[in-house]
Amino acid sequence: MSATHEVFNQVEPLVDVNLFDNNRALQSALKFNAPGLGTSGFSALGAQVGGADMQQHARLANVFTPQLKSHSRFGHRIDQVEFHPSYHALMTAATAAGLHGTPFAADEQASGHAHVKRGASFMLFTELEPSMLCPISMTYAVTPALRDNPAIYRDWAPGLTSRAYDPALKPFTEKAGLTMGMGMTEKQGGSDVRANTTQAVPDGSDAWGQRFSVTGHKWFFSAPMCDAFLILAQTPAGLSCLFLPRVLPDGSLNKLYIQRLKDKLGNKANASSEVEFAGATAWLVGEEGRGVPQILAMGTMTRLDCALGTSGLMRQALSIALNHTTQRSAFGKKLIDQPLMKNVLADLALESEAATALSLRLARSFDRTQDAHEQAMQRLLTPVAKFWICKRGSHFAQEAMECLGGNGYVEEGGEGIMARIYREMPVNSIWEGAGNIMALDLLRALRKADAAAALAHELAPARGMHPALDHLAQSLPIRVEQMANEMEARRLAQDVALAVQAALLGQTAPPAVFGAFCESRLAGHWGHSFGSLGAGTDVDAIIARAQPR
Repeated sequence: MSATHEVFNQVEPLVDVNLFDNNRALQSALKFNAPGLGTSGFSALGAQVGGADMQQHARLANVFTPQLKSHSRFGHRIDQVEFHPSYHALMTAATAAGLHGTPFAADEQASGHAHVKRGASFMLFTELEPSMLCPISMTYAVTPALRDNPAIYRDWAPGLTSRAYDPALKPFTEKAGLTMGMGMTEKQGGSDVRANTTQAVPDGSDAWGQRFSVTGHKWFFSAPMCDAFLILAQTPAGLSCLFLPRVLPDGSLNKLYIQRLKDKLGNKANASSEVEFAGATAWLVGEEGRGVPQILAMGTMTRLDCALGTSGLMRQALSIALNHTTQRSAFGKKLIDQPLMKNVLADLALESEAATALSLRLARSFDRTQDAHEQAMQRLLTPVAKFWICKRGSHFAQEAMECLGGNGYVEEGGEGIMARIYREMPVNSIWEGAGNIMALDLLRALRKADAAAALAHELAPARGMHPALDHLAQSLPIRVEQMANEMEARRLAQDVALAVQAALLGQTAPPAVFGAFCESRLAGHWGHSFGSLGAGTDVDAIIARAQPR
């Protein structure tokens, strides 16, 4: 065909850029939460995950989604999930970066910043591809729960902390690296796991302790190709936490049958499944009859990852929006020079930096488990960060997509990443407890006698920095002490999140960022959507700080 027009005013994609070197918000949060921690490793990872080849792997892993192979070509039941090679390339990179169980290795623990270091790296990798990080996250989170069966943990810890990735379905003793998943929810219960009906019948004992035969199902069984899982099942003493491997120590396949893979809104590169257990073999972890608190030791850390992951997606969506508006012209000038667009971009930048600050602050509490204040903040901030950051994610992604117009809505090309981000955002809000569950968990955390005092102590360094923050900080401890009404739990979670975010920005961000955040989020000079900052806001300084190039 003959040419009909010249292509111009299109945008070069955000590719082959270092996702860490220009992320000033993340750098400031790292300096605050892990002073003295070197950044060369983050810069290397930022270059890797910002590269064109890795972005291609991320695209292919989402286009060619996992496929269930229930039987071999000879008719034997195999229950395997087949992935595109790009999925395995991403898993290899994530495990090599130590995003799974590595922070629990002795050498990492000795650094004193293992969880902050891993949290920042997790956010960077999320900018590349979030959905395949599901098994990575669960493998990271399993250690606190699994340690309550010392025999199993002793045998499995080397593989769970290894930086090797081995997708083969074979006994754990023959693998260089191991992954773990979890299965809690059933058809009839959802978040109400105490309604579970899966039964576990005593089946003797061995070197791994008390053994059970499990019959039942799981409605959401994340990452079924993992080497083992923590599940909940009803034993004679009540709902208990059990360790269930895919391959038994004798080399035979456990009686775990994958019924189908979920067809989800997003999270496409990750396999989520429905499974049945027909006399599957599992071992008790922790105290029989106390399965919920036992497995929630794992759930607490995956909730941290929900906040970290959403923060990473926010940063990538903001970066793409800034990249687009810096290059694209409309109505006689660059989009980024249009006053309304400046307002939107600056508002998104505030939200992104606040999410980063709160997420890494929460990660720091996992590095200081012997500190009473950090223990209190972990209980308080885990549901708060999970609730507020993840709740903001979908709205954030939609607004960032709108900065690109129709180009952001399509799945093709570099800007097609925005559509993938938008589809991914809701899962972090739903997975491991939706908004109401987080609000109720906050109320449970508040019943600890030190919650109000811990919050007051956390906000104290920012006292006097802004009158709106002072007003909120003064009222919050009183509300925490008096809170008993579930109807107000969401509002309290929101206000705690905003107060802690503001206090953190007061200590880590430039005055333009801190002042605009307080004026908009705390002083009421803000509308119901992004892009309603006051006319006096220094939007140019905020945008310049957030630029990805």
